[in-house]
Amino acid sequence: MGPLQGVKIIEFAGIGPGPFCAMLLSDMGAEVVRIDRKGGRGANKFDITSRGRRSIALDLKKPEGVATALKLVSKADALLEGFRPGVMEKLGLGPDVALKSNPKLVYGRMTGWGQTGPLAQAAGHDINYIALTGALHAIGRKGESPVPPLNLVGDFGGGALYLAFGMACGLFEAQRSGKGQVIDCAMTDGAASLMSMFYGFKAMGMWTEEKGENLLDGGAHFYDTYETADGNWVSIGSIEPQFYALLLEKTGISDPEFQSQMDRSKWPSLKEKIARVIGTQTRDHWDRLMEGTDVCYAPVLSLAEAPKHPHNKARGTFIEIDGLVQPAPAPRFSRTKPEVQGGAPASGQHNDDILNDWGFSGGEIAALKTAGAI
Repeated sequence: MGPLQGVKIIEFAGIGPGPFCAMLLSDMGAEVVRIDRKGGRGANKFDITSRGRRSIALDLKKPEGVATALKLVSKADALLEGFRPGVMEKLGLGPDVALKSNPKLVYGRMTGWGQTGPLAQAAGHDINYIALTGALHAIGRKGESPVPPLNLVGDFGGGALYLAFGMACGLFEAQRSGKGQVIDCAMTDGAASLMSMFYGFKAMGMWTEEKGENLLDGGAHFYDTYETADGNWVSIGSIEPQFYALLLEKTGISDPEFQSQMDRSKWPSLKEKIARVIGTQTRDHWDRLMEGTDVCYAPVLSLAEAPKHPHNKARGTFIEIDGLVQPAPAPRFSRTKPEVQGGAPASGQHNDDILNDWGFSGGEIAALKTAGAI
């Protein structure tokens, strides 16, 4: 199993970045127990981000349910939750209570705006969080509106990945200090961190506020996507001079204007010219000519096409579970190989198993059932 084998994590069920973070930790071998609401959802194999953990359904409005959750937390190495600030405290499961029962606990908190600040209690979504950090403003075509990059930058990049990283750091530190701590993971903070290089570019005068005029935002003719004769698309990223020279060679472009690669005033006209060239042939033609070369080229594949590409197949980038094709755990480890620990559970599917495995007696389990707490 993966490098986090033996680590026990309690996940309070949520949406978006919280489940994705829990999936990442489970993929790395952690035992993740999800606390669902009693009477919640059924099993759904299409809910990929819920894969790899077991579920217990608790009624957290009942004191017995809260006490059960707290007992589970007392036996865990880490906890993650994605509610608005103050919700866990109202449930009686806030950091002060949890850390008192388990001083080594790493308590991960996922929010959009953070635990503090004037927007902390406001509702929001990925598009709002990245808007506040400068990321959304920088993404889009020249003269057009900003384009939401799915919810990859806020929810998953700035949120789930930063919380997973923070929790791994917290677990490592707790092994040395014997003390847990709270991780305040705000998607605004993470998205801002992801923009570090671009803030550096701006400070150096290498990045303008206008979309579509910069090196990595589609402004450059040698770093963009182009439509092919059959209506497909290809991506080109020939930044370095030697890669750019190879691009001109492979496309048969001899126009002397292309020798002024970094003259930004010529980028629009050069983009039109290279678009015409790429548009004369099919994507398969350009694949045969440029894929695997130092042009820095790849076809733009759809979700249906990507798992079938020879490179992805050779690396096992995608796997199949319960007949559903999905991304495999990442990254790779040479010795402690990550593995998916099963599909998505139904709410409460593992009530008895979890309680037994985590040290509850038969009498305690029976009492919880009688009380309607599970």
